[in-house]
Amino acid sequence: MKLNWFTRKGIIYLPVSIIGWIILIIALAYTVFTFIDIDKRSHSVSDTLINFVFNLLLIGLVYTLIAYFTEKKPAPDLIKNK
Repeated sequence: MKLNWFTRKGIIYLPVSIIGWIILIIALAYTVFTFIDIDKRSHSVSDTLINFVFNLLLIGLVYTLIAYFTEKKPAPDLIKNK
């Protein structure tokens, strides 16, 4: 089964299908929710950022793993006979 939800542009995975866009929107919404939740319980800016960075890395890791396993692989180049 071919899953072509993302394509790779450099080190960034961009969505190319509706499911890919939904996953990206969910990841961004969860990131904002996490930041607001951490900010409510924090006492300073540094406390907020220290706790948020770890969660941001985890969200990015999950997004990257999903994108890696569902990316559209480029077609192999054909060998040209000279």
